[in-house]
Amino acid sequence: MVSFKSFLLAGATTALITLATPATAQVAAGPDDTAATTDDGTLGEIVVTAERREENLQRTPVSVGVVSGEDLRRFQAGGDDTLSLAGRVPSLYAETTTGRIFPRYYIRGLGNIDFYLGASQPVTIIQDDVVLEHVVLKSNPVFDAAQVEVLRGPQGSLFGRNTTAGIIKFDTNRPSQELAGRVSASYGSFNSVNVDAGVGGPIVADKIAFRLSALYQHRDDWIDNSYTGASFDGTRGGEDALGGFDERDVRLQLLFTPTEDISINLSGHARNYDGTSTVFHRGALRRGSNNIQGEPRTRVALDEGDNNPQGYDTYGGSANASWDFGGVALTSITAYETTAGYSRGDTDGGAATLFTGPAFYGQSQGNIRDLDQWTQELRLASTGDTAFKWQVGGFYFDNRDITEFYQRRFFLTAPFVAANANTNNPGNFVRLRDVNTSWAVFGQASYRLDRLTLTAGGRYTEDRKRTTLVQPATTGATVNFPATAPRTVRLVGKEPSWDVSALYEVDPALSLYARVARGFRGPTIQGRSAVFGSAFTTADSETIISYEAGFKSQPTSRIRLNATAFGYRVDDIQLNGNDANGNGVLFNADNAEAYGAEAELEWRPIRNIAFSLGGSVLHTEINDPNVYAQVCALGGGVGVTCTVLDPTITRPIFGTPTVLAQIDGNPLPNAPKWQLNAAVRYDIPLSSGAKLFVDTDFNVQGYTNLVLYRTREFYADGNFELGLRAGLTSADGRYELAAFARNITAEKNLKGVIENYNAAVFNEPRIIGVSLSARY
Repeated sequence: MVSFKSFLLAGATTALITLATPATAQVAAGPDDTAATTDDGTLGEIVVTAERREENLQRTPVSVGVVSGEDLRRFQAGGDDTLSLAGRVPSLYAETTTGRIFPRYYIRGLGNIDFYLGASQPVTIIQDDVVLEHVVLKSNPVFDAAQVEVLRGPQGSLFGRNTTAGIIKFDTNRPSQELAGRVSASYGSFNSVNVDAGVGGPIVADKIAFRLSALYQHRDDWIDNSYTGASFDGTRGGEDALGGFDERDVRLQLLFTPTEDISINLSGHARNYDGTSTVFHRGALRRGSNNIQGEPRTRVALDEGDNNPQGYDTYGGSANASWDFGGVALTSITAYETTAGYSRGDTDGGAATLFTGPAFYGQSQGNIRDLDQWTQELRLASTGDTAFKWQVGGFYFDNRDITEFYQRRFFLTAPFVAANANTNNPGNFVRLRDVNTSWAVFGQASYRLDRLTLTAGGRYTEDRKRTTLVQPATTGATVNFPATAPRTVRLVGKEPSWDVSALYEVDPALSLYARVARGFRGPTIQGRSAVFGSAFTTADSETIISYEAGFKSQPTSRIRLNATAFGYRVDDIQLNGNDANGNGVLFNADNAEAYGAEAELEWRPIRNIAFSLGGSVLHTEINDPNVYAQVCALGGGVGVTCTVLDPTITRPIFGTPTVLAQIDGNPLPNAPKWQLNAAVRYDIPLSSGAKLFVDTDFNVQGYTNLVLYRTREFYADGNFELGLRAGLTSADGRYELAAFARNITAEKNLKGVIENYNAAVFNEPRIIGVSLSARY
């Protein structure tokens, strides 16, 4: 529900809007343009807003990876979502074990593997200057995009808490007084359809402009459920039962410019998604082996979970406004987001009766009954290209949601019998109410002295969280929650964050920079454990100190090379393990340390060839000899399920002897030791002025541990994907017809695991199709 405080906040902002211009900077490429290259094939300027103002990428003292909207659409031609960025930007990784509504991002190895709907992530998503905090909101599709910026390292001064790893900033095409439009449409394997379009222009000359954008994605179900036996919850197998989805999104923006100094950008969007949650393949990993090639991608045997349905509806809007007083601009950004939906799945990844030993079953469903997020930012900043630049502001965040978790017995069809685990229990669910409020004040200043620019920023944040168990799980008349455990848990984090950087311009072609930054992730509450009759678990705030130094260079108009070396230490790092029920448990480890480097190269050797190359190397290490994580175990014990390589101890958990592994010295999960990506495009001019072209891109990653402890099974090494396109571009560059293939070699990469069942999660399948794009 929307609180009274939220209404006051909205009212105050509405009053301010009468004064107000969008704070978001326009990207270097105009609406509906492609990447920053010039007509003669040389490299153009890339403009970023990493420090909340327009700056040349080469003069920004932050490590920033940039992906143009055109490149993002190329990666997503087969129906992919924003996870397609993984491997295309050095030091960025992404995955999910909860379907398309719950992406998890990692920057420089720092992220969170927790699948809880209330989980916090150290990578913040910002779309059109709006912070998307909840994990479901972070899945909002990006369409009609202008540019993507990946800001590596803590960004706590200007963007706030929960940015210890960095942020991913999505900017869409904004309204303008120029009538312009674009559309990208594709059709491919499994009846995959992808249409991404936008059109805009003036309504009233020089006063009102609009931009209407839309996304439609569809894929037929393409995974067979081969199970034909009896089901306790009525699940029925069949051909083409899982894997499909329908994504429908629309956004309307109205830009008001009553004077040259005042403008107001109003934006509203809606999302309707129906699809399949993550499909787990039980037993795909054999004990002692990491080889998954024998497991069919297009077939699974699920006896429960109703073939893993998933659906969400999301709505939101924002008012982005500013008033330029001449030398100083006042900016207001007000935004509201709401979502509701569910995700259900067979969490053991296969029919229990098809595997030897005791029959173990698992399914669960997570619901968001209602979520309301209000954000408000006020910022006062200097304008113009002066030697001294500054900005100060305040930020308020209010998120309230009602979340439910349902476990297996809720869905079973046989009449309730308390002692029978295979009968219905209508009380086998919990309902939680979560409240998260935060406020912050911040400021930043920079001074340019000849070739040297010094920048310093600071922020103070108070972050409050409260989770209440509204409805505990029951078995008959018995409440399944410890009588002594609190049903309401409150946590407060109060932390400063800051950064200091220096950039020295050796000459117009080369700049050196160094940066030191501190950030923090607020305290976290894990409430889902109540569905298993366990008390909440919590984690205190984590803090990070990061160091980086690098260079940004453009020695010629055809070469751009940027590189950074970095190191960081996260104190009280928040980690997530399992308890005796396989349920996520939060805890803090003493610290984690990491160091590495990333580099990006763009090269236009001749006018008709474009080449890009990016790579990163990374070492991460958890440091705490007193922290242990529960390991894989099912039926006959650890030795039957997986091969643990860490030292282990046995301790009772809920009265059951449980094996725990010492994780001291282990790498962070989902932190690839190295990544490499490349793309090449070759144009062949025709006498008519049109061009034939062929382009290809690939990415590959090194050893990546998928859990906290080390095993012979639960890791990925050498994951590889290749894309290819070939087609024809019209003489004026407005039209393009192409054939394409994503994951052309049909690589089956391991992207996640369910440990107790040796279940595997795979990457997207091969999609071959045709695409057509147009712009005017």
